Amino acid sequence: MKKIAFISHGHPELSKGGAEVASWNLYQLLKQQGHHCLYVARTDGSSHGGSTFSSRGEEVLFHTGMTDWFNLSTSHLKPLFTDLYDLLKQFSPDIVHIHHYAHMGIEIFPAVRKALPNAKIVFTLHEFMAMCMHNGQMVKRETLKLCTKAVPSDCHQCFPSHSPGDFFLRKSYILDQFSYVDEFISPSEFLAQRYIDWGLPEDKVHVIENVLPTLTPANPRSLPSEGKRTKLAFFGQVNPYKGLDILLKALSLLPEDVREQIHLDVHGANLDIQTSEFKEKVEALLGEVEDCVDLRGPYESEQLPSRMAECDWVVIPSVWWENSPVVIQEAIHLGRPLIGSNIGGMKEKIEGIAGLTFEARSAASLAAAIVHAIEPEVFDYWYAKLSNQQSAIEQHLQFIEKLNSN
Repeated sequence: MKKIAFISHGHPELSKGGAEVASWNLYQLLKQQGHHCLYVARTDGSSHGGSTFSSRGEEVLFHTGMTDWFNLSTSHLKPLFTDLYDLLKQFSPDIVHIHHYAHMGIEIFPAVRKALPNAKIVFTLHEFMAMCMHNGQMVKRETLKLCTKAVPSDCHQCFPSHSPGDFFLRKSYILDQFSYVDEFISPSEFLAQRYIDWGLPEDKVHVIENVLPTLTPANPRSLPSEGKRTKLAFFGQVNPYKGLDILLKALSLLPEDVREQIHLDVHGANLDIQTSEFKEKVEALLGEVEDCVDLRGPYESEQLPSRMAECDWVVIPSVWWENSPVVIQEAIHLGRPLIGSNIGGMKEKIEGIAGLTFEARSAASLAAAIVHAIEPEVFDYWYAKLSNQQSAIEQHLQFIEKLNSN
């Protein structure tokens, strides 16, 4: 058994992003397998006494910050090259698995290499932040038009204060920091190929899905005689990228006889912190379909199974590429087929595998998919195809063993 240090840009009990949850699940899995693991999670705020580290149970909280979001860089080098250096030297892991650099600085890779010249450094890619300054979304800043690749001249159009040359140098700097990584993991083929096309060495990129805690599939919701599968659910942040506005518009386009049967539960939050333009748009759409929509608010992980058991279909209408939304895996393992946008990781993981896809950003296409989905035989077909087997667990364990043997 090996010693493995995990470094995440947030602790999942304090920040519930996908990368945090993915790193935590893998940490727990490898601990269960007998590996000696350390979990280091960056956090906001200062620790008691101003030290770089504090504890949260068995985990270590890392109090640091990032000062240059354009270059994903930090001027706070002591926490990385002195304090983290000392912590890693003391733990002396065989493998350091980094799940993000945000809020810590892209310099975390050379810092880890300096501390541990012989350890294997693994980095899991979770989005496109290294490629795209627009929150790693790979969409145009004003129009939200999809970008198929990062081109300095196009990036300059989104951020005129930075020249194309600035973006060229940004990419060079980030790739230089990535050169300290021994192996990259991507949870989707789509994300992996984007990064390979951008400049990562293909032989260092491995596609392995994120792992989940054990989930028990829920039986299909009981239906009255001749009833239909009309209960939909949206799980996720309410922001311009997740497509709730597309879903609400789709409901308003449904034929009246279908619309009066449909019910949508929205499990998510953060509408209140969005731009006034987006809030007004969503609130207006909610007003049009308030008879068939309930805003259920945020939820804790332990509430997910019961909330998902209440629905027939999980809808993922995101307008950006997505990578490997954890809600897709959760729905599959909890026995709920999906209706998702036909782009990026959503298409890869849903189409022909776990449900229906529709033309991304098209409310009319989504409405048509909903009309099709409510027929019981459609649900039954996709429900029967869902698998609760997590091949990712075995893949991660094999990856660790192979990594250790190199």
